[in-house]
Amino acid sequence: MLKYFDLQRYTALHREQLQQAVNRVVDSGWYLLGNEVKAFEKAYSQYIGTTHCVACGNGLDALSLIFKAYIEKGLLRPGDEILVPANTYIASIISITSNGLLPVLVEPHADTFQIDAQQMPKHIGKRTKALLVVHLYGKCAFTDELLSICEEHQLLMIEDNAQAHGCQWKGRRTGSVGHAAAHSFYPGKNLGALGDAGGVTTDDEELANIVRALGNYGSSKKYVFDYVGQNSRMDEMQAAVLCEKLKWLDQDNELRVAIATKYVDGIQNTAITLPTKDYLANNVFHIFPVLCAKRELLQRELHQRSIETIIHYPIPPHKQKCYSEWNTLALPITERIHREELSLPLNPTMTNEEVEMVISQVSDIRL
Repeated sequence: MLKYFDLQRYTALHREQLQQAVNRVVDSGWYLLGNEVKAFEKAYSQYIGTTHCVACGNGLDALSLIFKAYIEKGLLRPGDEILVPANTYIASIISITSNGLLPVLVEPHADTFQIDAQQMPKHIGKRTKALLVVHLYGKCAFTDELLSICEEHQLLMIEDNAQAHGCQWKGRRTGSVGHAAAHSFYPGKNLGALGDAGGVTTDDEELANIVRALGNYGSSKKYVFDYVGQNSRMDEMQAAVLCEKLKWLDQDNELRVAIATKYVDGIQNTAITLPTKDYLANNVFHIFPVLCAKRELLQRELHQRSIETIIHYPIPPHKQKCYSEWNTLALPITERIHREELSLPLNPTMTNEEVEMVISQVSDIRL
């Protein structure tokens, strides 16, 4: 069986470097808020192109801490509206509602899966204060049109960069194009830890300081609490591992793009909608999404041919039980994506033979 992403196999590629990093932390006797976290924050902020990086516990916390920090700064208030793509992962929505803010769901482009800027103006009202732009599946969602709308309406632009580590837009990396950005280092991400971890990047020093304090129980100085905070801290071991993995992130992303290009050029199946050639630009392919009206049948057929696939994501946020107040909303583009999307295996561990097998088997299936 060709696994969707064999993390054990990937880790084995760099076992020696990762083992040395882990051993260094174990031998140090210091496991939280130490030099490894400081080193990763410095390395990652330089990589992204921001003046600040604040490490935290996970990607959801990173998003939530940004919203909470903007509330503490007085730039957001409970009840304010945040524009967000309707087809995003649930964490994007939770980070908004958990802070007493109101998500406003905007349909995506059908061909890029990213938020449709032309749909935004009709959703902007007096309480609209920010846009959460999500670089979904590893594709850059940022555009000049989005920037123009945010500037015209004086909206904060917050990036959900959980799936797009290393992605670029006009020479800048996603995670540096907005006012602040959240990053997830969940093990399966393009830059993944060996457990949960997250981070916030920004050029706003005050925001960075508030985020750091909020993630440490609200404390900027030991036993002095300026905010009602939480415990969201990256441990030293995850920081050490991420520092090592950051060294080969760009190379891994190049491999992902190369595989995606082979898929687009090689797969021939009229029952499947492949990403367009334009979709290849500004993309690090955390996910390679195809659309198929007979998705479950396609998935079963591929499983029988020893190819594992994953659905991202079967149920859109507005149809989830936890947001039952939205269940009657009709968002046809979002609903089609969630109904038909299937992710093919695409990761840096794949051999040429495995890539060709996926191309051959997907092309061979008749639905």
